[in-house]
Amino acid sequence: HLYDLNGVKPVISISRNYPYGENFTHLLGYVSQANATDIEKNEKIKKNFVPGLKIGKVGLEKSFENKLIGTNDIERYEVNAFGRRISQLEFQKGEKGKTLKLTIDTKVQQLANELLKDKAGSICVMDIYTGSVIAMHSSPSFDPNLFVFGISQDDWQIIRNDPLKPLVNKTLQGNYSPGSTIKPIVALSALENGIINTNFTVKCTGKTEMYGQTYHCWKKKGHGFVSLRNAMKQSCDTYFYEIARKLGVDKLSKTAKKFGLGKEVFGNLFDIEKKGLVPNTQWKKNALGKGWLLGETMITGIGQGYIQTTPIQLCLMTAQIANGGYKIYPKILVDDENKNQPEDKYTPLYTNSKNIKIIQDAMFGSTNEVMGTSYRSRIDDPKYQFAGKTGTAQVKKITEKDRELDLKTFEIPYEERDHALYIAYGPYKNPRYALSILVEHGGNGSTTAAPMAKKLFKTIIDRHSLRESINNKRYLEI
Repeated sequence: HLYDLNGVKPVISISRNYPYGENFTHLLGYVSQANATDIEKNEKIKKNFVPGLKIGKVGLEKSFENKLIGTNDIERYEVNAFGRRISQLEFQKGEKGKTLKLTIDTKVQQLANELLKDKAGSICVMDIYTGSVIAMHSSPSFDPNLFVFGISQDDWQIIRNDPLKPLVNKTLQGNYSPGSTIKPIVALSALENGIINTNFTVKCTGKTEMYGQTYHCWKKKGHGFVSLRNAMKQSCDTYFYEIARKLGVDKLSKTAKKFGLGKEVFGNLFDIEKKGLVPNTQWKKNALGKGWLLGETMITGIGQGYIQTTPIQLCLMTAQIANGGYKIYPKILVDDENKNQPEDKYTPLYTNSKNIKIIQDAMFGSTNEVMGTSYRSRIDDPKYQFAGKTGTAQVKKITEKDRELDLKTFEIPYEERDHALYIAYGPYKNPRYALSILVEHGGNGSTTAAPMAKKLFKTIIDRHSLRESINNKRYLEI
């Protein structure tokens, strides 16, 4: 009826609604108006472009743009001089974009969002056998619906200027020192290379002197004589300085890379995913033009120094320790179940399976036995019981003055506080899920990150039979 409506012009547009708001923003991404660069870069967008077309800007919306975009209906009419339609000349039926099903469990994802409320950090949960990602949340988040029709200047400034950086996907883009969460890999590498056995003990006095440098343990007065199991349980730094020194950075680097550190977890699925960094002697020579120092090996042994990991890498590392030391490939799409599975899926990553069991047992002690660093976060019920390892990563060098002051976390300026980390898997008897938790400037892993795991495992395991009963049909439509 346009010919009757003077001055009226139709605007055809495509919309998208995100019912879960900020819960899935970093995973799904969002759609927004296509710009000149988007049109030029993608042949499919170029071909289907109409005014008002919305395209994926980040996340899975961008990764699966070509599957999701579909094609438009086309109608052509013959009109007279007044704009009245006389006859239809052509009609082409468009094609609906594909529906993609994700492995994400909405309830677990929402809980991850709640646990990280008002904090900067990441929570990842993964099936240790299939590699299905059950939750992957980066905090803080924002409402993707704001971007669909172009975000207002005020909303944009609020998001852009937030000091907790909501635009950064911390799960994939955040490079962090792993702190003590690297210790299971250091211990495993030392066992695999025959450097130590379970009876190997070290006397911890609270500090180690080496070439005029002092390397401190987190416990001022030291742990006394500790074996591998006790050192892992109480997270004794002195023990791990010593075994890293005996092991050497090159052997440690090899084991860490086998377990998924130092490379993208999702391959080329997300163009923003960072590789992290697992240093070795050759890397330093090439990158910095300097020789490797023994002191650098020692601090690498407690997850400090050059080593950098992403939260999703720590989750994959934990999953592969939990499943008995076998390679898996994480995935987010349900349809990826049996397609293009690499030949080396489930390849053993160990030389002796007993070594993996030793590490699993030490992680059990760390969470479920008195003196364990995450003992206060344990669950006694075998149905939910989990094994884990706390981590506290320094963000600045601790001076002698800092040691003397011995300030509590809340007394330290926010940006100088340590990052809090936790990795875990459960149920311990028949493990199925692994998780990694990172809270930026959260203080220490045992008080900030580990208690979150307790809540997560309850929900993850309570919903396990539901996820299984719908036979991997758990999905979120995008």
